[in-house]
Amino acid sequence: MTIRPATPADGDAMLALLPRLGSFTLPPGRDSRDLWRHDAALLEQWLAGKAPQSLVHVACDADNVVVGVVITSLRPEMLSETPSAHLEALAVAPGTEGHGLGRALIDTTEAAAKAAGAQSITLHVFGTNERARRLYEHVGYREEIIRCWKSL
Repeated sequence: MTIRPATPADGDAMLALLPRLGSFTLPPGRDSRDLWRHDAALLEQWLAGKAPQSLVHVACDADNVVVGVVITSLRPEMLSETPSAHLEALAVAPGTEGHGLGRALIDTTEAAAKAAGAQSITLHVFGTNERARRLYEHVGYREEIIRCWKSL
């Protein structure tokens, strides 16, 4: 696998991977499209040159087919307001899980965020997304804020 900065030519392939963000057991009352539509909108903005704060990288297989994408936004940390980044989306193609691709994409986006001046990086993950939570814990993320939700 090769990881490189994304280009507009990768747009369709990246957008096609985003529905994978909802490929786990969702909490009751949640629609999987809601898990990735904002990321798709952000990616569309980036593709149009209107999201300079976004860092976008892709993973490609030996045939240069996009099999993974990571989108990170540079923005102040929510509590301290220090320079930070937020991992918006990390998605890999079916069949590529468990081979270190997610970790490699995380390593790449963290290095890019740090080079851009970020002092920390945050992300959101659903409690029911056990696979993602294990990956994030394995690469050093700590769970910090618990968000509660109730349908009215």
